[in-house]
Amino acid sequence: MRSCVILNPRAGSAAQAEALREALAGQSETTLYETDRTGHATKLAAEALAGGYEQLVAAGGDGTIHEVVNGLAGDFARARLGIIPLGTGNDLARTLAIPDDPLEALALITDGRQRWIDLIKVESAGQVLYGINVAAGGFSGQVNEVLTDELKATWGPLAYLLGAIRIVPDLTGYQTTIAWDDGPVERIEALNIVVANGRTVAGGFRVAPLANPEDGLFDVIIVRYGDALDLAGVAARLITGNYLNSDQVTHRRARRAHIAAHPGMWFNVDGELFTNQPVSFTVLPQALRVVVGPDYTPVPPAS
Repeated sequence: MRSCVILNPRAGSAAQAEALREALAGQSETTLYETDRTGHATKLAAEALAGGYEQLVAAGGDGTIHEVVNGLAGDFARARLGIIPLGTGNDLARTLAIPDDPLEALALITDGRQRWIDLIKVESAGQVLYGINVAAGGFSGQVNEVLTDELKATWGPLAYLLGAIRIVPDLTGYQTTIAWDDGPVERIEALNIVVANGRTVAGGFRVAPLANPEDGLFDVIIVRYGDALDLAGVAARLITGNYLNSDQVTHRRARRAHIAAHPGMWFNVDGELFTNQPVSFTVLPQALRVVVGPDYTPVPPAS
């Protein structure tokens, strides 16, 4: 199988990147490309797809995976996706039970099993993106606005916590309308909305602990705006593992959702800031072949 590895050399450590380069040097059917700017992985993935590669491997963090997936948008079924986790959060790799060690993950690319998983098509103001892990808006979008590459490089997963602390004084309640599966509109004052295919964000926070990446549905988790004490309780439950049983939290599954909010709610897609305009989410059932780890199960143990 002809493989193309797309490496983000700014993800992970220099030693990890060099070890990966050395491991790939002797593989005649594998080509290595390295990114040098934001969005570059999307361009490289599209070129590799057009060039007939049967497998594309994203070596980096969730942002790199997101870019590679969007490079495959011309024909998701034509190539298989492999993942070598090198980033700050590595959340999709966590859901798919891919080893943290890059060389173990590389070995899995050859020997591991594959599954067909869902994707999420995200549309807003004439723009289209494809998400593979989680889209989040409101509080999560505010955190994204203050996160920088320097903060993530310096603090790793703690960068997400530092970003959250910075915006606590400016928490916003959003007057939100949601149309579910093109049905009736629901109105709610929301603090945060998660649209999830995977289960975790920010280095392991289980924002969608019951998500199944293969069920043809995405999970939507809404945290309603409330007083500081109520929201502290939600945060405590999130940190300890499951916040879905909080009275402040609503959980449901859907194939399609259209969300509009006032003020405009910033959404990120796989951690990349996208829009604060009305936005539509549509599931693409089992659209992409992905290499998974030996312990992966589509139905999470918690369910």
